[in-house]
Amino acid sequence: MTPSVLNLDFFEIETKITRFIKEYVANSQAEGVVLGLSGGIDSATVAALCSKALKSKNVLTLLLPEEETKKPKDIDDAMAIAKQFNIKTQTIDITPILEGFYSTIPAYNQKNQINKGNIKARIRMVVLYYYANKFNKIVCGSSDKSETLMGYFTKWGDGAADISPIMDLYKTQVRRLAIKLGIPEIIAVKPSTPALWPNQSAEEELGIKYDTLDLILYGLERFMSINEIANQLSIEQDIVETVKNRWLNNEHKRQMPIIPKLSFRTVGNDFRLPIQNY
Repeated sequence: MTPSVLNLDFFEIETKITRFIKEYVANSQAEGVVLGLSGGIDSATVAALCSKALKSKNVLTLLLPEEETKKPKDIDDAMAIAKQFNIKTQTIDITPILEGFYSTIPAYNQKNQINKGNIKARIRMVVLYYYANKFNKIVCGSSDKSETLMGYFTKWGDGAADISPIMDLYKTQVRRLAIKLGIPEIIAVKPSTPALWPNQSAEEELGIKYDTLDLILYGLERFMSINEIANQLSIEQDIVETVKNRWLNNEHKRQMPIIPKLSFRTVGNDFRLPIQNY
C-alpha cells in the first residue's frame, strides 16, 4: 500500500463538495454559511470551497482568538485566505467569555488542560451558532476524516456543525485539495493544531504522522487486517493496533445521543425525515 491509494480526482471532488454546499444551503432556505477561520489548513480549505459554492456575501468567517493561544501568524494566515477568496470576516476575542466561565464554574481546575481546552472549543461553537441564528446561516464545520475517525476533536465543540464538507477526506487529501484550490503551499503544509493550549501539535498528540495515519485508516476502512496493514506499510503491528483501538473507542464521539427503543418509530434510528428547511 502506497500513498497513491489516496489519490483522487480533486477537480471532481471540488465539484461534488461545492454542489453539496450550494444545494444544502438552498434546501435549508438559509442565507449562506458561517464558519470559524483559524489560519489552519482545514478551515482554509472549507472557506475556499464555500466561497466557490456561494456568493462571497453569503459566507461569513469568524476569527476567534483568545489570549493563551493567540498567534499573530495564524491570524495573518486566516486574513490572507479571507482576502484571497473575498470572504467577509469578523474577529472576536473570546478571552472575556472564557474568563467568565472559569470564574463561574465551582469545580473549575486551571491545571486540567483537557477540560480547559474543551471549554474553549465549545465556546467557539457557541459563538458560531449565535451568528448562524442571528443571520439565518448554517454552521459549516471543518473537521477532516483523519481526526474524526481518531476522535481528535471536542464533542459538541469543533465536532459540532450543520454540514461538514471535508469530513470524508483524509488530512493528506485535504492538503492536496487545498493546493488545487489555490491555497498557498505554506498554509497547505502548515502543522495542524486545535490551538486549545500553547504549542499544541496534532501529530504529537496523535503520536503518528498523518502520512502514515491516513494509510492505516484507509486499510482499516477497507477491512484489512492489522497484520496485512503493518506488512504493507513496513511498520510495527502495535502501531496499527493503537490506531484501530483509538478509532473504535471514540465511536461515541461520532454518534448522536443513544436512545432506547420504546415506541413504534424512534428519533434518529428509524424515524428519519428529509431536511426541508433550516
